[in-house]
Amino acid sequence: MSTGKSPKILLVEDDPSLGMLMKDFLGMEGFDVTLAKDGVEGLSSYTSDSFDLCILDVMMPLMDGFTLAKKIRKKNEEIPIIFLTAKSLKEDKLNGFDLGGDDYITKPFDEDELVRRINAILKRSFKVTEDTDCKCKIGMFDFDHSNLELSLNGRFTRITKKEADVLILLCNSRNSLVKREEILVKVWGENDYFMGRSLDVFITKLRKHLKPDPAIKIENVHGVGFILTDGKK
Repeated sequence: MSTGKSPKILLVEDDPSLGMLMKDFLGMEGFDVTLAKDGVEGLSSYTSDSFDLCILDVMMPLMDGFTLAKKIRKKNEEIPIIFLTAKSLKEDKLNGFDLGGDDYITKPFDEDELVRRINAILKRSFKVTEDTDCKCKIGMFDFDHSNLELSLNGRFTRITKKEADVLILLCNSRNSLVKREEILVKVWGENDYFMGRSLDVFITKLRKHLKPDPAIKIENVHGVGFILTDGKK
């Protein structure tokens, strides 16, 4: 979170009327909003300031919202992103979540619902549980959940908070099934089809991180959940 009292939001919307209405409404709800009129201006604003959350219109001139999200994700993999669009196509939503989006809102939308979604995302601590170990051994890897580190033979890999939260759940239930619903609720805050697609993306990333140890496997029990095995009981 930023150090200011009000949560800082970057709003990138090419419709000037809608952009000003959203900025004014969110301002009345206690948010500090920076409005940009296109993706290029949005990237410039993001680079020159710090924000707690981004709301990105998908269809914009010069740089669309998905492209902007990719550039933002290269700078910060953790900042929450809400995609805003007039499209309701399933493919667009899946694309948004595959890019690491936290939510996807279709125009026209209810302003109060938008605020509730923003607050839910900002309040989400992604704290998996208080009574589990923060460090564990996974095959040949040492995993430090608190410091977001995977280490193997003295070489350290920094992973994202979501990756670490998913991995600690799997690690603490090693050789046992962890249901998709449990992971989604504890890490994403809700069990939703599109969030589920995002979970699949993170599982793929974890498999790549752990690939150097062939004994480690994350088995997908289709439609049910995942099982982490590493050759140990």
